[in-house]
This record gives sequence, structure tokens and C-alpha cells, in this order.
Amino acid sequence: MNKRILVVDDEPRYVHLMEVNLVTEGYQVLKAFDGQKAVELTAENQPDLILLDVMMPGLSGFMACERIREFSNVPIIMVTAKGEEQDRVRGLDVGADDYIVKPFSAQEMLARVRAVLRRAHVSGDTFQQAVFNHNNLKIDFARAEVFRDNKMVFLSATEYRLLLQFAHNVGNILTSEELLINVWGPEYRDDKEILWVSISRLRQKLEDDPRNPQHIVTRSGMGYTMPSLG
Repeated sequence: MNKRILVVDDEPRYVHLMEVNLVTEGYQVLKAFDGQKAVELTAENQPDLILLDVMMPGLSGFMACERIREFSNVPIIMVTAKGEEQDRVRGLDVGADDYIVKPFSAQEMLARVRAVLRRAHVSGDTFQQAVFNHNNLKIDFARAEVFRDNKMVFLSATEYRLLLQFAHNVGNILTSEELLINVWGPEYRDDKEILWVSISRLRQKLEDDPRNPQHIVTRSGMGYTMPSLG
């Protein structure tokens, strides 16, 4: 089966040019014209590679890449018009595998695609489930939406990042230091109070009984965990 490539750019002419050259080489092409649609198409269609433009209104390429990395290790090539080192570095930092700078030739683009696909060795476990369930809690990674008893729960960006730490580590105990570094950054590693307050807020929003939590449980002297089900 031919590899499926998702092309994402808010400029239709670039999407068309990339599509024509990719189809000529035998690839199947999916198209999106904004970051949010790119995330949704990735969750729904599980492409083999994504060509993702950086500068898009709404959900930027950087933000879309971060969202996709919450449920997928699909190879991503960032496409930027700037070509500035800081953009290339940021793209790699948020999980991209490579970058290409506009304007580029068809030969250069195709060479990058082939190289990244070769390195990827894409396996069947590239994609996790795009929807996560834990009893009455549901997280839609593609849309960054959280539901409790099928009713949407509104979380701050920090609360959502904190919740993802537990969702991606079900059954594991996460120390306060790990959570602080992964969510707030290394400079917050000793700021236990901000973690306590944030976990308390999460429990108020997610738990039926915040004093007897089922989703985010304290393990005295060790840290916190989202217990495995069954």
C-alpha cells in the first residue's frame, strides 16, 4: 500500500504544488488548510508522514505538532518560510523530525520525505488511541477536550498539560519533581505549592468526590498516580 502523506498549509497553491509532486511519485495525499483540521485528520486517518506549515492562523504548525505528539509518533516535517534558526530549533523541540524552508524544489521536498520515512521505520504502534477513557473521564487528544460524565470540562492550558502527564502514565507513580519539571519547567522543580494547588483544582473539576479521588490519587511519600483500571 502506498504511503499516505498529510499536507498542511493555509495557502492552497502550496498544498496543490506539494500534492502534484507527491502523487506523481506514487504517494497518497491528504490535505488540510489549518492546524486544527490537521490534528483531526491525523487522528482519523493515521498518515505515514505529515508536511506541516509553521505559519498558519489559529492553531499554528508548532501548536498542531505538539497536539499531534500527544497521541502519535508519526514523522513530521515542518515547512517554514522564514528559515530562521530559532524556528527550526523550536520545530524540533516540539517534536518535528525534520524541516524544509520555502521556497524549495520538488526534488528537495521528495528527498526529505524519502529520508524521513526511511528513518522512521513506522510500526503499527505509531498511533495511540486518540480518545482516552478512565471510568467517567474522557480526553479527546485531537481536540484537546475533556469530558466528565459526557459533559465538557473546561481546563486551563496548565491543568490540561498536568492531566496529560497522568493519562500518558496510567498506573505509574509520578513524583512531584517529575510533574513540576514536565509541566512547568526545570526552574519550578521545588515549587510544591503550585503543584498542590493545581492538583486540587483538577480534582474539583474531574472527581465526583475530590476528597476521595479516583482519577488522581496521592501515594503518600511517593507522588501521584492515575490508577490502572481492572
